[in-house]
Amino acid sequence: MSKAQPEKKRGRKGKAVCALLLATSVFALLRPTLPYAQETELRGEVSESAILADQQRKTRQMSMAGSQDRATGATAQGDAPAPTYQPASPGAVPDDGTGTASATGSIFDPPAAADDPFADNPAPVPPRRSASARQRAADEDKAQDGAADSKKTKKTTVDATTTATTDDTDTAETDQDTNRRALTIDSADRLQLDPGAERTEAIEGQDKKVEDDPFAATGLRFGSFVIRPTLEQGLTATSNADSSNGGKSALLSETALRFNAVSDWAENSATIDGYGIFRNTVSGQKINEARGRIEGALNVDLDNELRAIAKLGYEIAPESASSPDAIAGVNSQPIRQTLDGSLAVEKDAGKMRFALTGAVSHDIYGDAKLSDGTVVSQKDRDSTLYTTTLRTGYEISPAITPFTEVEVGRRLYDQRVDSSGYERSSTRLGARAGVELDMGEKLAGEFSAGWLREAIDDDRLQAISGATVNADLKWSPERGTIIGLTGQTTIEDSTTAGESGDILYSGRLTGERLIRANLTGNAALGADWRDYIGSDGHDLTLSAEAGLTWWLNRYAGLTTRVRTEKLTSNLEGRDYTANSIFLGVKVQR
Repeated sequence: MSKAQPEKKRGRKGKAVCALLLATSVFALLRPTLPYAQETELRGEVSESAILADQQRKTRQMSMAGSQDRATGATAQGDAPAPTYQPASPGAVPDDGTGTASATGSIFDPPAAADDPFADNPAPVPPRRSASARQRAADEDKAQDGAADSKKTKKTTVDATTTATTDDTDTAETDQDTNRRALTIDSADRLQLDPGAERTEAIEGQDKKVEDDPFAATGLRFGSFVIRPTLEQGLTATSNADSSNGGKSALLSETALRFNAVSDWAENSATIDGYGIFRNTVSGQKINEARGRIEGALNVDLDNELRAIAKLGYEIAPESASSPDAIAGVNSQPIRQTLDGSLAVEKDAGKMRFALTGAVSHDIYGDAKLSDGTVVSQKDRDSTLYTTTLRTGYEISPAITPFTEVEVGRRLYDQRVDSSGYERSSTRLGARAGVELDMGEKLAGEFSAGWLREAIDDDRLQAISGATVNADLKWSPERGTIIGLTGQTTIEDSTTAGESGDILYSGRLTGERLIRANLTGNAALGADWRDYIGSDGHDLTLSAEAGLTWWLNRYAGLTTRVRTEKLTSNLEGRDYTANSIFLGVKVQR
């Protein structure tokens, strides 16, 4: 046989093999398959665990094939029956002998070649993935465990020596479970931040509690007290500078300083209130006066439902030109100083309420300076009043407590006999009944009425006696509005020859309204009735006032008020009318 014939036969043989492979490929493409057959391994991204499991399966199959070769010999390898094909998923097509599928086949195996001289040699095992790839696979498993923290999953480490006994069915199930879209590395690193490292809002954007009064004074801390001072400075134009029968118009500079101090103690409490007013003439009638008062209160809780309340005050003011004891024709009225204090003990026994109060008030008068330079002493007017009051009440409800009071007192003059030869010391007796109200912010205070009598030691002077009315109520019909009612009955002694004194009834109705957050309005109506003892003389004083305060900010504002006052008397030389307007600046802290 010639040399060209074997080459021609090999050519025909190669063409036949190629035709067979082409027919096999076309048949494999045209044969019907189920929609889901063998496609689960080609859907989405293949995870690292699936690749590792496939490599281990091929290693196991090659070791099994090597064991059979050693048992039957290398020549008997072609006679051994082929293992039965086990589909990895429903719908898989069994091996038809064309090489499209086999019992040992894998989606990662290279296509089989019929004339491959190295087909009997097993393919080398691919190298293991790097440490970074294994770390990414571990991170993916950890991220999946964190996303489903309610489900507990177990991580199994696959070992080549222990997985040799695992059947193909378990391996196929593992491949099917792990053949899903893997998470990215960024999603695995999305861990919960430490609350302390989270970004917070700006201070300006944080929620703030809405204040009831955003323009109220904040106060200054001094030790355990919070002090709220207020300074008011302005000008007053008045038609009657000293509120007297012969008063003239003037432009006055007026300065008012007020303060309030409150303790922040845990159990007991203390308060201090004070004011000072200074008036000086800018033009018109000459006025130069100062008046002020300071008062402190201490409230202490004792054992056995006992409470102690102590008060101490000091006041200084010039004698009013409209006073019944005012001296006519003087450059300046005498200065009156008052030092007062009280101590009360309160006891609650069931619904019964008891209170015992002792009070002392001492008046000191300075000298009066006449227009001709003469000095007139007023020491015969100095006196001290001692009183003791017993109150008994019964609580009908937490809001209403009726009560009765009995008062006993003694007024002693420093000089037993005055300049006119009268003994002015006297004894006081009084009784009253009233009701105490406590309805929270709506209505609080008390109201009482009774009788008071003060008998003078000198028989030539008539006793001062009359009905008494006292009130101190605050009513708030709505938020931002406060209505106040005060009433007081005062016995005014006298050192005028042949006169005992008088009873003064004072009443005042006030109203304060928060029109806007930075605008406050106030108004007041007043009435005084003075009844002279031993004569038919009387005085009636009516007054009205209205004002506004506009706060520019929390610390400064503009204030103004208008006031009118009129006194009408059946005694000669006492009538007067005074109208005034004030405009100034108020500063608070």
